[in-house]
Amino acid sequence: MVLLEGKIVAAAVKQDLAQKVAARLQEGGRAPHLAAILVGNNPASEAYVGHKVKACSEVGFESTLVRLPETTTETELLAEVVALNENPLIDGFIVQLPLPDHIDSSKILLAVAPEKDVDGFHPINIGRLALGLPAFVPATPLGILYMLEHYQIPTAGKHVVVIGRSNIVGTPMSLLLSRNAPTGNATVTLCHSRTVNIAQWSRQADIVVVAIGKPHFLTADMVKTGAVVIDVGINQIADASKKSGFRLVGDVDFEAVSPKCSYITPVPGGVGVMTVVALLANTWAAAVSN
Repeated sequence: MVLLEGKIVAAAVKQDLAQKVAARLQEGGRAPHLAAILVGNNPASEAYVGHKVKACSEVGFESTLVRLPETTTETELLAEVVALNENPLIDGFIVQLPLPDHIDSSKILLAVAPEKDVDGFHPINIGRLALGLPAFVPATPLGILYMLEHYQIPTAGKHVVVIGRSNIVGTPMSLLLSRNAPTGNATVTLCHSRTVNIAQWSRQADIVVVAIGKPHFLTADMVKTGAVVIDVGINQIADASKKSGFRLVGDVDFEAVSPKCSYITPVPGGVGVMTVVALLANTWAAAVSN
């Protein structure tokens, strides 16, 4: 069993981006610029945005954080989105989710200019992805592709089972792995909360991608020996031995499943680390296309 370590892959991607940025600056170009809008003070969002700002600094990107209070209205937030759309010095930006309940997230995400939508959530980018055209790919699926490429895990002709159909992970992941591309050409089965007997499908899989948001959902009896398991889940469960009172676990019962696997991602330290560097890669693509 080999651990698919996100830190190792992320370091390689960051090194590549840093070299590209340095070369661009030497040629008289400017550094890519990523912005983020953060509404309120959700601790998880604060931490995630902090990771993004730090990562930008590590590769030589410029970054801007727009902080707005919890009481920000939908109209006020839309105005901030328009301002970033129209700012020629901003190559790409994200609106950190979740947003407060009084704001329609769909309306906000639709307002982001597709050419600056480095989260890959805009319908135009999703549509281009579905058609196999150049597009910004949602960061988590893109990070998983980088991981599969780095560890040279073959996907062509393999059976991949994706558990979870969200527009952020499951659905784009199924599209990416089924399309005609170097890391693709797989036969993909997409399972979800209404799938009857998910285990009958996951036991057939050469590669299982689990993004269903339920701690320890994938158990040892649900995978075949030698399978590759990609765990996207990040869940908090109570743990009195921890100072925080909880610990992070994935959607996979790691202790039971890992002995059966050829490769598996840990949680934390696996897919989550890749999401931020994939966002940087999208920002680089946005910068060089301008």
